[in-house]
Amino acid sequence: MPKRAIFDKKNVLVAGGAGFIGSHLCDRLIEDNKVICVDSFITGNERNIDHLLKNENFAFIRADINELAELETLPELQKFKIQFQGIQEIYNCACPASPAHFDENRIATLLTNSVGLKNLLAIAVKYKSQFIHFSSSVVYGPRRESNVKIKEDDKGVVDFIGKRSAYDEGKRFAESMVLNYRDVHNINVRVVRLFRTYGPRMPLNDNQMLPDFIFNALDNKDLIIHGDKNFTSSFCYVSDAIDAIIKLAQSDYQEPINIGSDIEESLTDLAKKVIALTNSQSQITYEDPILFMTPLSMPDITLVKDKLGWMPITTLDKGLEKTVENLRANKGLVGIESAI
Repeated sequence: MPKRAIFDKKNVLVAGGAGFIGSHLCDRLIEDNKVICVDSFITGNERNIDHLLKNENFAFIRADINELAELETLPELQKFKIQFQGIQEIYNCACPASPAHFDENRIATLLTNSVGLKNLLAIAVKYKSQFIHFSSSVVYGPRRESNVKIKEDDKGVVDFIGKRSAYDEGKRFAESMVLNYRDVHNINVRVVRLFRTYGPRMPLNDNQMLPDFIFNALDNKDLIIHGDKNFTSSFCYVSDAIDAIIKLAQSDYQEPINIGSDIEESLTDLAKKVIALTNSQSQITYEDPILFMTPLSMPDITLVKDKLGWMPITTLDKGLEKTVENLRANKGLVGIESAI
């Protein structure tokens, strides 16, 4: 296939681009590229990309990647001259990721990690696009008793028929598909194993720890930790994670790589910080663990430090300030939407 001409900027496709992390990625990519954002709004939100819709280098396609149309036929993409230029990069952030709606999205989750991924990889094969796939720390399974920091060569222990299997095993299968397509079709891939990431635009009232803490603190309700006082995790601020992903895309490294914070944080201390930042009268309570709020492995980030020269730089205190400020504003919008 002859090399396609790039007229002024690269064409970049972001699947799941209206989600929490995907929308931040779109913000970064639009600085130097033409961005095609595809999202079905299963768990994404139009509010996350509203500020981009008037940008001439941005296009939004509301679509399910499991039933994705031929991009060259879509009138809203004619300005990107895909039939001549093709697609230079594909970022796959697409996957339903709502703990509150996990059961109703189980089949969609399975299909997104298989059929939807196949559709995106077919685009990559057609245009010889670089393919950046967003995987997850769940491929390693639940936290081990030894609580060792997990390296990329750990094979993981996952219950492939358990209640979480649509997501956990789906993410493992997706990695296998991406790497097999790389080997068979000679495409250029990257695999990001993201650990817990937080920041502005996290969905509220969605059974996720940090935004639920903030949501409840603003109403002076109890902050519920589903576990005991020993529950710990790590939290990487979203802009740091995006920095690592861009560095990875610009590198030559094609094996799975951990991206996250390797600093272990107490959830009790985190809840106390949220109460202080919101001047809340909330109390901290402890309840039984639930399916998607359990301790996960801590990342070993030696590889990403060595290969990309990256490490997270945003302190938890600073990241929390920005997150609380944003979610406070969004909570007001949620209230307005509920009243309509």
